[in-house]
Amino acid sequence: MSHEAILKKLQNRRSKCIIYTRVMGYHRPVESFNIGKKGEHKERKSFYERSLNCA
Repeated sequence: MSHEAILKKLQNRRSKCIIYTRVMGYHRPVESFNIGKKGEHKERKSFYERSLNCA
């Protein structure tokens, strides 16, 4: 079964996911951004910092 067929079959069980990001100290939904800010958000790169074990 293709990806599109699975999505179509389960369409009635899906729900909208709201993505929040931190901007200027506040958490705001990305969907409320203007077109320029949405483009900037797509270009961001995620990084993960490993914890240091200082024992």
